[in-house]
Amino acid sequence: MATDLSTTYLGLKLQHPLVASASPLTGRLETLQALEAAGAAAVVLPSLFEEDAEHEMSFMLGASGLASLVHAESVNHPPLLTEPLDVVKRFTDLVAAAKQALRVPVIASLNGTTASAWTRHSSQLVGAGADALELNVYRVVADPSATAGTVEASILTLVESVRAQVMVPLAVKLGPYFTALPAFVHQLVDAGADGVVLFNRFYQPDIDLDALEVRASLDLSTSADLRLPLRWTALLSGTVQADIAMSGGVHQPADVLKALLAGAKVVMTTSSLLRHGPSHLTRLRDGMVDWLNANDYESVGQICGSMAVGNIPEPDAYERANYVRVIQEANRAFGGSRLPGSLVEFRGQGQVIEIVE
Repeated sequence: MATDLSTTYLGLKLQHPLVASASPLTGRLETLQALEAAGAAAVVLPSLFEEDAEHEMSFMLGASGLASLVHAESVNHPPLLTEPLDVVKRFTDLVAAAKQALRVPVIASLNGTTASAWTRHSSQLVGAGADALELNVYRVVADPSATAGTVEASILTLVESVRAQVMVPLAVKLGPYFTALPAFVHQLVDAGADGVVLFNRFYQPDIDLDALEVRASLDLSTSADLRLPLRWTALLSGTVQADIAMSGGVHQPADVLKALLAGAKVVMTTSSLLRHGPSHLTRLRDGMVDWLNANDYESVGQICGSMAVGNIPEPDAYERANYVRVIQEANRAFGGSRLPGSLVEFRGQGQVIEIVE
């Protein structure tokens, strides 16, 4: 009997858990079709950034202000925008084209900071045919007067505003930097979120020593980056009434399986597809199936969340006790004559800890 790979995410029935997340590959129809052909169960389109749309809006209003210097009667009659902005139209056109060409669900992504922009653009994306929305929260809080409470409240207001405006399922893509993530996720669900994506990667700037300039830096993830979303997926799974998508560090079939065991309903990947191309989805899926068959599992549902915090004998392995144990073992190992740079492997208490110095 064939292994049942099906899963449900945001109320959408998917053939399997592998989703192509937002990237340049999901920004063009031909590569979207290649991703579907390689086995993507759903696709997330690139984010529509509020800044891009608002910049175009400001430019148009600025141009009308110049015109008012010539035509004084126009001062009290600002232009009515009867057509969508070009930048927004590019995204809505992509949504519409993807919906027409693909058989898998199309999830539109919106990255913004103000409720007015989120509600306006979310309605436009849904109107173009998006099956669901991913609300991408990417906020660097540099204002020393902003508290954790005010930042979280503003995000909740954004989600509530979009929820009141559209009927499609909503996922919120979060960064990991929240004081009390479980409590905040519960609040997001109360505000109308149907799922959360763990995590958004914050691309950090770098300093060019030759030019003495701050420059953007983009580093693709590795499998080592899986550990952070893996921990929080395991801690949240079964405790919130929302679907969890794991994103970040998914490169090998083993990464997919770990995400599912921790409780993810879907597993999203970007960097691996940028490195290897859409066909890598086939390798991920085949590797997942091989492991399930080798271990006599009949479905993905059997393993989903089976190693979440509530389903393992030592739940503190995901909490502070794990940190303490690693440090203690490292101190014992490196306190002797072991050379720096060696690989240390500890086997004990049901786990393997690897430290590379």
